[in-house]
This record gives sequence, C-alpha cells and structure tokens, in this order.
Amino acid sequence: QVQLVESGGGLVQAGGSLTLSCAASGVIFSNHVMGWYRQAPGKQRELVAIITRNGSTNYAGSAKGRFTISRDNAKNTVYLQMNSLKPEDTAVYYCDANIFGELYWGQGTQVTVSS
Repeated sequence: QVQLVESGGGLVQAGGSLTLSCAASGVIFSNHVMGWYRQAPGKQRELVAIITRNGSTNYAGSAKGRFTISRDNAKNTVYLQMNSLKPEDTAVYYCDANIFGELYWGQGTQVTVSS
C-alpha cells in the first residue's frame, strides 16, 4: 500500500523560505517519478515540479529559479526547497508518485505566505 506523507508547511512572510518533505512507503521509491503539486482556494491543482528516478527535474514557470525539487532515494523522501516566497504561492502542497502511470497523493501540507 503506497503512502505519501508531507510535512514542512507553515506560515512564512513574503521573501522567506520553506522546505517541504514527502516520505514515501509501500513502494520502491527510486523507480518512480515524484512530483509536487499545489492547489490554491478556488483554483485547480497545478504542477509545481517533478523529478525523475535519475534526478532530472522540470518546473512550472512560477517555480523556476525559486524552487528546487530533490530526492533522497536512501530515505524514500522527496523535498521541495522554496525560496523568495510570494503571497501567490499560498496553497495546499501535495506530493505525488507516478507508479506505472497511476498517481498516488499525500494528504497535503498548507503553505501560507503573508505579505
């Protein structure tokens, strides 16, 4: 049974930083693409960043240059380092695992950026 547990969200002032973590279990973590998505109130869930099993990354335009996705296969954990945060980054952030085309989600962690 695949489980993804996010942590690290919170309240931060604009310009600040946060690092989100997502711990995976029930899956051979290193074999799969992992990603971070976010959903703001009244908006659709959107991709923030993904990382392949060999460490290649891809970012949404809003995240490029500010966010960094990384993974530690030994710890079954994927991270999202977020710098220069803006109020528009406020959202629930979700970790996902793409396992043979099926997406698994964590419960989400709230990030709130105050102006």
